[in-house]
Amino acid sequence: MIYEIAVLPVHKEHIDAFRRAFAEVAPLLSRAKGYLGHMLAQGVETPERFNLIVRWESLEDHTPGFEASEDHRLFMLGLEGYFSEEPQVYHIEGTTFTADDDRAWV
Repeated sequence: MIYEIAVLPVHKEHIDAFRRAFAEVAPLLSRAKGYLGHMLAQGVETPERFNLIVRWESLEDHTPGFEASEDHRLFMLGLEGYFSEEPQVYHIEGTTFTADDDRAWV
């Protein structure tokens, strides 16, 4: 299982509009091949920074898969006007974790 982590810097004055825009384009992400779920999390110390964490079956499902698709183009088109700088994206590998799984916190 692969996690895509996208750090999304948003203009402070557009945070609420960004949240609404994300809700509108999220179905484009959700229907992608290999998509297993996502979380959009807002920074506590830096509320203008969001982290989009997407769980994929494989790296290939995200890139080139989703990234090469028309749905990705439309997804980004709906969000790009809110970014204060270029988003940073990276991937990590792992399993899901729960509060009962101490191995997730080692």
